[in-house]
Amino acid sequence: MKKVLTVLLIFVMAMSLPLFAQGSKDSASKKPYIAVVSKGEQHDFWQQVKKGSAAAATDFGVDITFEGPPSESDVQRQVEMLNSALAKNPNAIALAALNTGSVLDQLNEAMSKKIPVIGFDSGVPEAPAGSIWANASTNNYNAAGLGAEKLFEVIKPLIEKATVAAPVRIVVLNQDASGESLLSRGRGFRDAMVNLIDGQTSLTKADIAVVGNPAYIATDSPTGGRKVFIEMMVPASAALTDAANTAQAALNRIKSDNIVGIFCSNEATVKGLLTATNDGIALANTYKGLVVVGFDAGAAQKNAVREGYFLGSITQDPYSIGYKAVELAYKAFKGEPVADVDTGAKFYNAANMDNDDIKGLIYD
Repeated sequence: MKKVLTVLLIFVMAMSLPLFAQGSKDSASKKPYIAVVSKGEQHDFWQQVKKGSAAAATDFGVDITFEGPPSESDVQRQVEMLNSALAKNPNAIALAALNTGSVLDQLNEAMSKKIPVIGFDSGVPEAPAGSIWANASTNNYNAAGLGAEKLFEVIKPLIEKATVAAPVRIVVLNQDASGESLLSRGRGFRDAMVNLIDGQTSLTKADIAVVGNPAYIATDSPTGGRKVFIEMMVPASAALTDAANTAQAALNRIKSDNIVGIFCSNEATVKGLLTATNDGIALANTYKGLVVVGFDAGAAQKNAVREGYFLGSITQDPYSIGYKAVELAYKAFKGEPVADVDTGAKFYNAANMDNDDIKGLIYD
C-alpha cells in the first residue's frame, strides 16, 4: 500500500510540473504595465510626448497605455481615464493632471495600493504628500522668463518712451487660470518683465501695473503704475474659438491701448492668435510693428516664426518629457530612487530654428 501511495504522489507531481513551469514562464515574461494619463492628445505637443513615452516603453521593456481627454477643459473625462487605469492595477502611473483637486481620491487610492505616480508636463501640483514620487517637466516659470527677455530686447526702446499720457501695454495670452504649467508660465513672464523694466530702463516698479485675470496677479505685483501695463488675459475656455476671440479682442485694441507686444504661453493660445490673424499674415500687415513671442511648436507656429510674423518662440522638449515620465515610472516600480527632472527649454527664431540643437525640439 505504501508503495502504491508513493507512485501516485510521484505521478501527481509529474503532472503538475508542466503547469507550474508554464505559470512561472508566464509570470517571468509578463512586462510591467505603466498607465500614462495625459492632459490631451489633440495638440502636436502631446503627440511628441506620446512618441517619447513609446520609445521609453521599448527601451525599458514595459507595456504602456497613453490617453488623454479630447479637450484640456474636460477634467471629468480625465478622472474617468484615471479610474480606468487604476482598475487595471498598473505597476506605475504617469499623470499630467488637469486639476489636482479632481483626482485626490485617485491619488489616495494609488497610495493605498502602493502604486507609484510620476507627474509630467505640469505634474500634479499640491498633490497629497507622498502621492507623487517625482516629476518630469519643464521649469515653466524660467522658460517663460526667457520669452520675456527676448521680447524685452526688442520693445525696450518703446518702454523707455512710455509716459502716463502715452502708456504702453504688453499682453499675455494664457489658456486658462488653473493648470500649473500655464500659471507658472504667465507668472514667470510677468515677473521677468517687471524686473527687466525695473532693472534695465529708467522706469521703476512704481510705473508698472499688472492687470487682468486675478490668478496672475501676485500680492507683490506692481499694480499702481500708469506707464506700462502688463495685461494677463484668459479665454472663456480652452476651445480654439474662445482663444481666437480673446486674441481678436486684444488685436482690436492695438492702437487704442498702444499694445507693443504679445506673449502666447502655449500652443493653444498661439493657434488662437494665428486664427485671428490669417495664420499670422495680418501680423505683418494690419498689425505691423507688434512683437509676438510664442510657446511650443507645431507646423503653423513654425511657419509664423520662419516667415517673421513671430519674433520667435520658446520650445520645450515634449519627447523627453514623455520619455522621462515613463523612465521614472519604471524606476519607481523597480524600487530605485527617483527625483524631479527638468527637461529644459530653448528660444528659437528664423535664424536658428534649423540648427542641430533646435530642429530636433520643434515638431510639426
